[in-house]
Amino acid sequence: MSLDNLARSAYSEDHEAFRQTVRRFMQEEIAPNAAKWQEDGIVPKSIWPKAGELGLLCPTVPEEYGGLGLDFGYNAIVDEEGSYYGGAATGFSLHSDIVVNYIISYGSEEQKREWLPKMVAGEVITAIAMTEPGTGSDLQGIRTTAKKDGNHYVINGSKTYITNGQNADLVLVCVKTDTEVQPAYKGVSIVLVEADREGFKRGRKLDKIGMDEADTSELFFEDVRVPITNCLGEEGKGFIYLMSELPQERLSIAVSAQTSAQKAYDMTVEFCRDRKAFGKPVIDFQNTRFTLADLKSKLQVGWAHLDWALTRLLAKQLTPEEGAAAKLWHTELQWETVDKCLQLHGGAGYMNEYPIARMWRAARVTRIFGGTNEIMKELIGRKL
Repeated sequence: MSLDNLARSAYSEDHEAFRQTVRRFMQEEIAPNAAKWQEDGIVPKSIWPKAGELGLLCPTVPEEYGGLGLDFGYNAIVDEEGSYYGGAATGFSLHSDIVVNYIISYGSEEQKREWLPKMVAGEVITAIAMTEPGTGSDLQGIRTTAKKDGNHYVINGSKTYITNGQNADLVLVCVKTDTEVQPAYKGVSIVLVEADREGFKRGRKLDKIGMDEADTSELFFEDVRVPITNCLGEEGKGFIYLMSELPQERLSIAVSAQTSAQKAYDMTVEFCRDRKAFGKPVIDFQNTRFTLADLKSKLQVGWAHLDWALTRLLAKQLTPEEGAAAKLWHTELQWETVDKCLQLHGGAGYMNEYPIARMWRAARVTRIFGGTNEIMKELIGRKL
């Protein structure tokens, strides 16, 4: 099984050379430990500096801040190889594809010099805290506040479903710096909170249906004081910043979803060739062949669309609606693929010792995070 037989149009020879480094890391460092990390319920922080040393973290960071100054295509390759060969939700994509972009795009010079080199090296793990117990996709409705007190903000509130929550050293927290202004989105800001600040507390590592190794947590802020200089960009512009970065975030989800679907398909073809029923391989039954043929056709279309979207993003032309459509389509394809592939495994598919079972459980959340697929349809529909 390999991704190498796919003819990709979005990548250069340099991208593909980088892929080999990423693949070795995933095969040697991630895959052998994935089962243990799932059992432990967390990916150890010790793996991050190893990834950083090879340039796998935040490849888009400019060289002046310790990065490689590469394009998002390198991030996408890390996502693809991690989904196909790694088999564990490491939290790298949240850190490299989402959080770092906010600091690159909106951070002060001081913030960039303080945090970017450490993020590239894996010395600092980051998270972004948007969702609250009562607020999901509607970020204008957040209740966590940051009130000015002299030259500090005092932050109070709680967040939930936060990726990298237990491991994070730095959290970008979405807060209301103005609770009275209308429209409400003008009161949203993003504030950097270091994990060693007094009053910052980590709650439970949440018990999920799948992605058991993924560090998904509650976070609490009780009179957390941070300097006003910890505000990311301009006060009150947080919502605009969040919306402007969503196309890349959603394309990142689409990349991993497409690759996960391909992995499930490839494993299932192999399984159906080996498994026998009524004296012949399962793949010799017409139903099996037709199901796999249908999935193969959709995967072929999916890769073509993904390369189109990546090319658009690299040219800074991918619109929010196109990013939403990519997230919607590829996660729906992922779910269809893993569900039908599990069915073709028969009873074995329901056993956690088979990778397809873990992939099926993990796939369920991709239609929820990054904005639910219902919200994706709403966003696309508004522009009709």
